[in-house]
Amino acid sequence: MNSKQLSETSKFLSYVLRHEPQAIGLQLDSEGWADLDALIAGAATDGRVLDRALIEAVVAGNDKKRFAFSEDGLRIRAVQGHSTRTVELQHVEKTPPVLLYHGTATRFLESIMQQGLIAGSRHHVHLSDDETTAVSVGQRYGKPVVLHIEAARMQQAGFRFFQADNGVWLTEAVPVGFIRQ
Repeated sequence: MNSKQLSETSKFLSYVLRHEPQAIGLQLDSEGWADLDALIAGAATDGRVLDRALIEAVVAGNDKKRFAFSEDGLRIRAVQGHSTRTVELQHVEKTPPVLLYHGTATRFLESIMQQGLIAGSRHHVHLSDDETTAVSVGQRYGKPVVLHIEAARMQQAGFRFFQADNGVWLTEAVPVGFIRQ
């Protein structure tokens, strides 16, 4: 397996496991789990050749730990970032650190400073507990900027925080008053 094949497969898995499972006739349960054999069969109808070894390599090699296998190894899911309304992962509420970080591009700053951070098509706003990760996220969209989120103060004000299996912090929205540049 070459790095291009792994990258393309990772993007495909993100697409079908987070956003458009119906594009290949795949069914996700409410926790986002898909049957591995159904995923492979659905990919084949889309002209993609997937096998268990390739999928395992993508899951194991993904630096952001975007995907997980079920304990029995028969199902797979994206651990966060879903936009499909059929999936509503049940994350355990957690106490966040004092500060969390959100990486974005400078071109989005004006809008963010007017309306705060909103989930958009996703279920949650994604935050990280380190600035390095936030910078790399922001770089995907242009010139990066890291916003400091006063997470402890938000929680004291009644906002809820969750942490995905891959360590990404999740909340429904971040009002402007809790964002520092």
